[in-house]
Amino acid sequence: MKASATATATGTWLPRLLRLLLLVLLLAFLLSPQSFEPLLKPLVQPNAPAIYNQGSLLTITLLHLRTVFFATVAATIVAVLLAILVTRPFGAEFLPLSRSVVNVGQTFPPVAVLALAVPAVGFGEKPTLIALFLYGLLPIFENTLTALTQLPRPVMEAAKGSGMTPLQRLLKVELPLSLPVIVGGIRLSVVISLATATIGSTVAANTLGEVIIAGLQSNNLAFVLQGGLIVGALAVLIYHALGAIESVLARRAGSPAGN
Repeated sequence: MKASATATATGTWLPRLLRLLLLVLLLAFLLSPQSFEPLLKPLVQPNAPAIYNQGSLLTITLLHLRTVFFATVAATIVAVLLAILVTRPFGAEFLPLSRSVVNVGQTFPPVAVLALAVPAVGFGEKPTLIALFLYGLLPIFENTLTALTQLPRPVMEAAKGSGMTPLQRLLKVELPLSLPVIVGGIRLSVVISLATATIGSTVAANTLGEVIIAGLQSNNLAFVLQGGLIVGALAVLIYHALGAIESVLARRAGSPAGN
């Protein structure tokens, strides 16, 4: 029993410790990238810079996160509202249309969306936001739809029997119970957007893609590695952070969930 308990404790704390270490390393690199130059120097040609020197890595990372944040917030609002609409009696007929709308981002590659958006809104962050918004709709919509259509019948009947109006049932029962599953969709959408946002640099958006592109243009493997590792570290950390929130919400709602 003691051995089993020890193994369980180790299995719980070790991943958390590793994620904490990853966070510390990421912050250390963003705040003082020159400290890591000796590690990256073997990856570059003689006299070539080992650390990205065409801008602040910290600033670029924050701008990358800002773009993902705004796109995810917009996608969440639209996807959740659409899911609520099609799960009401008066909106059920719009389900096929809603599914077609949220599948647009998955049907068209992000590069194609950027190419179509640039003539309309110009270069910079705006076309990237449009691409990420469209690409992030599907997982949030489908998770919200699944959650709202699989609520426990006894709970819903009790809420209806207590005299709650449809709006009260939605706000006080349906959405709180659905929240863990909705957060799961947001978590997937964020991870997708973190990686996809890198292509925004092809249309002059300030994302970590510019570090990767600079490395490809100058044949500098260290630049490519820096951009890719920062995006990867952000994805891992944010994915597990949202997973922890999802688990807390699931426990409060009385349903099991894993991180």
